[in-house]
Amino acid sequence: MSVQALVFDVFGTVVDWRSSVAREVAAAARRIGIATDGVALADAWRAEYAPAMDRVRRGELPWTTIDALHRAALDALLPRFGLAALDEPARADLNRAWHRLDPWPDSVAGLRRLRHRFTLATLSNGNVALLATMARHARLPWDVILSAELFGHYKPDPEVYDGACRLLDLKPAQVMMVAAHNGDLRAAAARGLATAFVARPTEYGPAQTKDLAADGVWDVVCASFTELAAALGC
Repeated sequence: MSVQALVFDVFGTVVDWRSSVAREVAAAARRIGIATDGVALADAWRAEYAPAMDRVRRGELPWTTIDALHRAALDALLPRFGLAALDEPARADLNRAWHRLDPWPDSVAGLRRLRHRFTLATLSNGNVALLATMARHARLPWDVILSAELFGHYKPDPEVYDGACRLLDLKPAQVMMVAAHNGDLRAAAARGLATAFVARPTEYGPAQTKDLAADGVWDVVCASFTELAAALGC
């Protein structure tokens, strides 16, 4: 293969956002003496992600970082879950739960193997500051952090994939998009990138109904980053 760099979706592909955020929600609630369903709030928070980005695409909001979109969604959701009493410092800290997401068990080991042969980069809608602090928390060995923020577009807009190839100074066929989401891979493939599907069938919990398996003709299909490393000769 001519691939020289791997670019990774992050939320759900590299890190387990649902368990991580639910844990932090529950801890924040305990600190003010309130019981709440941390998993339900995490799911509701994540459900606001795509609609918020669409409001930016439609011009209803100016370009806005994911940190800021997360915070607006959090403020709207807290009363529903009995957490309106959280003060400003507590809300700001809880919003940064997305900076402290834990990796899937295979992520770090697989990335370290892959890095022996390939340049590794994020390609996430998360903003640069979020991705950088997450990398330190989860010990993710990126060579470079690429973010939708750099291009003023969110995935799956083509400008994100084109921009990543441009900044890496590589042709699209020399860059492989790695994701647990078939839609992300379809958008990358449409711009000429190679593709790898890594199944994360519990990203949305035990009742997950989407992205349980590859639904496209991707270059690599596997169940972990360590399997990906083996498939790519690392």
